[in-house]
Amino acid sequence: MRTTVVAAALAAALAAALIPQAVAQAAPVRLGSCGSGQLCLWAKPGFTGARQVHELSTLDIDSCVPLPAGSTVQALANRTGRPVTAYQSAECAETGEFETYPGGGTWLPQSPYQVRAFKVWEN
Repeated sequence: MRTTVVAAALAAALAAALIPQAVAQAAPVRLGSCGSGQLCLWAKPGFTGARQVHELSTLDIDSCVPLPAGSTVQALANRTGRPVTAYQSAECAETGEFETYPGGGTWLPQSPYQVRAFKVWEN
């Protein structure tokens, strides 16, 4: 009987210690700030690090836009209203990884690859 009480007390203490960590790990990612008509790119996952903002009105549709040399993106928000393809290749080559994100409000907290270029498409 004493062993059962001690085991139950240890289990309760362990659960109390682990539950706050589990809740903290399950906390939702906070979305980064990105306005309507913009493509926002962040250097680090979770919408953190240096942010680049590209306005739809200043982008050439269907043209490859390489990021500045040496920079990469790990999170993005597409609020352009148009599909955007993010490329691992700085030349928008389809030999590397690439993915197209809808323009109605897509939030990607962590890309599965380093983004080095993007292309905005006509609807």
